[in-house]
Amino acid sequence: MAADVPPTLSIQLMEEPRLLKLKKMFISKFQSAPKFYARAPGRVNLIGEHIDYCGYAVLPMAIEQDILIAAEPVSTPVIHLANANPLYLDFSTNANNIEINQTKPLWHNYFLCGFKGIEDHFSLDSPNGMNCLVEGTIPASSGLSSSSALVCCAGLVTLLANGKSLPKVELAELCTKSERYIGTEGGGMDQSICFLAEKGTAKLIEFSPLRATDVRLPTGVAFVIANSCVEMNKAATSHFNIRVMECRLAAKLLAKSRGLDWKTMAKLQDVQVALKLRLEEMLAVVEEVFHPEPYSIEEIGEHLGISPKELRTQLLSQNTKDVAVFKLSQRAKHVYGEAARVLEFKKICDEAPADAVQLLGDLMNCSHSSCRDLYECSCPELNQLVDICRQSGAVGSRLTGAGWGGCAVSMVPTDKLEGFLASVKEAYYKNRDQRLALEGNSLFATNPGGGAMVFLEA
Repeated sequence: MAADVPPTLSIQLMEEPRLLKLKKMFISKFQSAPKFYARAPGRVNLIGEHIDYCGYAVLPMAIEQDILIAAEPVSTPVIHLANANPLYLDFSTNANNIEINQTKPLWHNYFLCGFKGIEDHFSLDSPNGMNCLVEGTIPASSGLSSSSALVCCAGLVTLLANGKSLPKVELAELCTKSERYIGTEGGGMDQSICFLAEKGTAKLIEFSPLRATDVRLPTGVAFVIANSCVEMNKAATSHFNIRVMECRLAAKLLAKSRGLDWKTMAKLQDVQVALKLRLEEMLAVVEEVFHPEPYSIEEIGEHLGISPKELRTQLLSQNTKDVAVFKLSQRAKHVYGEAARVLEFKKICDEAPADAVQLLGDLMNCSHSSCRDLYECSCPELNQLVDICRQSGAVGSRLTGAGWGGCAVSMVPTDKLEGFLASVKEAYYKNRDQRLALEGNSLFATNPGGGAMVFLEA
């Protein structure tokens, strides 16, 4: 089995009590023992929200919470999926006829995304069936990448079950494409940090080509995740895909305004590269080209020289073709501003000036304001939670993940951590029964964790 593990992917002997417990559950469920185990971590994005699908670098770190899968290849072409959480029902399907229902993003569909990605990549005519037991510690729909971690973990076990291998970078890129089977137009941050993370360091993730650079976070601070307890599923809402499309349309209108071939421009970064301008200069271009009012389909078509029908059929995705108006100025301003904040964040971490913590906190605060006001991907509960975190001693606090619910991440001096946790717990989680019930796994400090790995029997 070890020979089939993707190159440079971590391999460990199975010794942890959690894995042994999972093994017992697997045997009880399937009356046989798993052959191997795979782990994929969740992530928290420290800064760089909604810009990966625009081509720009992001700055996440893996967290200790993860998805684990115990797996056993079987001789029949059937995938049997079970979940350690009784809230998630068992599921079985033919491995030769994978169908992913985009209208119902149930947990097993994310597994099928990972499976189908490997199947299609290697053109597997008869992929092996599997018995799989999934167990996770990432709060669902919290903005900590539970769905992408499941896609990545499923891709990894499918790779192993079929005796295939891929380098980590290629596996990350493949899982990014695989998740789009469920209808989400993501950019690749989640899958990249899942495979490329290293314990003890955050990463600057850059795209085209995909690469990861260590970012050493300042000492004397902790990063605390606080869940707003408002669930948001990217695949179940149009908000996320509309933002992707707004950025795509903004890129095309900016390109057309500057005499570029707009048909070849898919990302806002493409326009910046073609114009050879700095990010700050792109903000000035946005201010000059766009008006702040929303753009109708007819107006966008008029600028591009195509009919509304052509725009809907040629440019809009299936899940955005019925949208009537798009906000282009606000979305482009957020992307170019956020991309600049990511680079400044890394620069401060690298140079470590005396006031580094305050400077980083200011960037995080500006990022949240931009997400709230320009990208409009926050929600009242998240805004309240961020305010409480800052009032409780956080130097910087912002939403993390897609938004519209999910989590905030805060940078807190370690000598204030205990008081911070107590204050946030009192101010946010104890005023509603639902939040109090979820508080146990909704407020925690985390350290940069390691990436995906495979566990083998000792």
